[in-house]
Amino acid sequence: MAVPKRKTSKTRRDKRRSHDAIQFNVALVRCETCAAWKQRHHVCHECGTYRGRKVFDIEEA
Repeated sequence: MAVPKRKTSKTRRDKRRSHDAIQFNVALVRCETCAAWKQRHHVCHECGTYRGRKVFDIEEA
């Protein structure tokens, strides 16, 4: 098993982990079909379309 030659300093360790705490903001865009707000690259929950194509039917409650 490989063993490190020297102890990793706290600074070096924390630099490596700097991207672990990044929280990505959810990018919202308007749906092309119904103009409702939706997440990018996701199916619209209002009309059931993705990139202009019908993916599934929305059942009225």
